[in-house]
Amino acid sequence: MIIIGKTKDPHGWLGNMSAYPVIWNNKKYLTTEALFQSLRFNNEEIIEKIRSEKSPMGAKFTAKKYKNEMVIVPCSEIDIENMELCLNLKLEFHKELKEKLIATKNDFIVEDCSKRKRGSGLFWGANLENGKWIGENKLGKLWMKIRNNLMIKINI
Repeated sequence: MIIIGKTKDPHGWLGNMSAYPVIWNNKKYLTTEALFQSLRFNNEEIIEKIRSEKSPMGAKFTAKKYKNEMVIVPCSEIDIENMELCLNLKLEFHKELKEKLIATKNDFIVEDCSKRKRGSGLFWGANLENGKWIGENKLGKLWMKIRNNLMIKINI
């Protein structure tokens, strides 16, 4: 089992808070979290505020501050597509991560949200309750989908 937790954890690089910059529309984003949050808006001023944040949490909180101006509904199908785009860009700009992802083989990948307040994170991650993962774990599922596609591509 692969746990997405803190960025300093062995598989922390799978999290959107990890410091792996990406480029989108000729602009650098310090993390996939900043890009992901900015994709929820079409207001260039808000996008730039999110993009220019020095930390991924800063990007997330800036986006929350403008949630009434989001054009993408959080946790919607388009939001999931945007997350997949961000994850693929992370692999595109950091080729060594492709090898790390493939090295997880067929292990289950889950974003552990157990330490967050009850109910938080049950869409993108899951909570461990009585030895069972409860939640949709969309982030983990996207990583497993991308990994499977990579393994098919290189014939593993």
